[in-house]
Parts: sequence; C-alpha cells; structure tokens
Amino acid sequence: MSLEPDSICILDDDASVRSSIVQLLDSDGLMAHSFEDAEVFFAYARSQAVSLALLDVWMPEMSGLQVQARLREVSPNTKVIMMTGRETSAIRAAALEGGAFGFLVKPFDDEAFLCLVRQTLRSAV
Repeated sequence: MSLEPDSICILDDDASVRSSIVQLLDSDGLMAHSFEDAEVFFAYARSQAVSLALLDVWMPEMSGLQVQARLREVSPNTKVIMMTGRETSAIRAAALEGGAFGFLVKPFDDEAFLCLVRQTLRSAV
C-alpha cells in the first residue's frame, strides 16, 4: 500500500465533471485521481491507500451504490461521498445507510463541496 496522504479518487462517467472536480480540489491544494471505469478504480484502490472516493450515483456499467458496496470489501477504510444530478430520497437514504459520509446534488456549491471534502478527510485520520 502506498502511504500517499489524503488520496482522493473521483469516479464519474462524465469527463467534464471529473475534470472540474480535479481542478477544484487542486485549487484547494488537494491532489485527486479520476476514473471513468469502476474496474480500473478498484484496481487502483487495491494497490493504493484511498482516503476518499467521490462516486457518481448514475453510471452506465455499475451504479455508485454498487461501487460503494464493493469498495467496502476492496478498501474498507475509504470514506465515500456520493454525487448525483438526479436525486431521489431512496437513493440518498441507500447511500447514507451504506456508509456514505455525504451526499451532494450536482451542480453543487464549490465551497460547500470543499468543506465536506475537508471534513471527510479529517474523519478518515
């Protein structure tokens, strides 16, 4: 396992969302790795310490909820924040019951997002 502190991973099928989040985190001094494929993300999470995973709920191959469940097996110490452009109360409840630290609806406020990321990273220590 790598000991890179505060390793953040973004899993989203939308390239512009991934790029925007990477830039936003970078502007706050946080390094992030982005993925569009869940299997590639899982391979990374098996070999690297991942403090935080930002997961899109609605993806074509595997939903964010499915990724969240599998991530608990692959990397049980990784904190999760779920993101979605189409919120339902059932999805929010399932994500939070599944252990998500937070749930964001896109588009979200940059400062609120960074605040949640910082809070989540502090809880991961």
